[in-house]
Amino acid sequence: MTREELNKEIHDEINEENKSKKHKNIIKFTIKATIFIIIFFTLFYSYTTYISTVKIGVREYRITNKKIPTSLSGLKVIHISDLHFGSTMYNENVKEIEKMINIRKPDIVVFTGDLINKDYKLKSKEQEKLISYLKGIDASLGKYAILGDEDNELVSTIFNQSDFTILRNEYELIYKANNDAILLIGLTAKNQDIDKAYSYFKEENHNSNIYTITLVHKPDTADEIINHPTDLILAGHSHNGNIRIPFINYPLYQYDGAKKYNQEYYKINNTKLYISSGLGTTNGFRLFCRPSINFYRISTK
Repeated sequence: MTREELNKEIHDEINEENKSKKHKNIIKFTIKATIFIIIFFTLFYSYTTYISTVKIGVREYRITNKKIPTSLSGLKVIHISDLHFGSTMYNENVKEIEKMINIRKPDIVVFTGDLINKDYKLKSKEQEKLISYLKGIDASLGKYAILGDEDNELVSTIFNQSDFTILRNEYELIYKANNDAILLIGLTAKNQDIDKAYSYFKEENHNSNIYTITLVHKPDTADEIINHPTDLILAGHSHNGNIRIPFINYPLYQYDGAKKYNQEYYKINNTKLYISSGLGTTNGFRLFCRPSINFYRISTK
């Protein structure tokens, strides 16, 4: 074998070794990348499904308005919405919600629709416990609810047995002392009747300057009622998008009835609109959008 042939053979052997090493490195990288992707998506799924869906936060807001009577200044209102029982929320979560509400000693508690997840078959024992926890919620001036687009007569029964007053396109005058009052209006998501709900302002002896809170399920309803006297609108339904893109705060999911309004706060003319992120989910996961209880302190200027 000549020197040239020997050099060629050695060179070929080196090339084969390099190819083998490169091939092994590619296999190792592929295995590591696959393991990383599996771990990442497992953690991502676990977080979005089992952690961020049940870690309930409390959003606190201070609202001032000169219409609030002095005797009602400092009014504490708790707003909950979209429990979707049977999705990610169950009785142990409702028990926690009851404690979180009661420790804040609210004057009024309001629920803005969708108590039980669509198509979930509520067992009788679950229903009994759910009623007991909802009934255990304390509010010195009353507990009120409106019906969402997924709520049915079973939900009405549960609320009635839990000492919630259901407002079906109706209003309620809420008094504290000295005959001072605020007006609470509730609109149902189905069979909505705005004229009936605001009929107080057609009464002969109505107070045109009364502070008015309106409960709606779908926040886009705000445009339908904005020409009616209302100072504060509380809504649900949007879940604030379930998944929000950081920094730009963009909601990934936009539901019918929450296309225009889906952030947590808007000011429309002189009316304030607050939208709950909800407690449960409709799709089983959340990201950068925790379930929440909204806590409002309402005072006079």
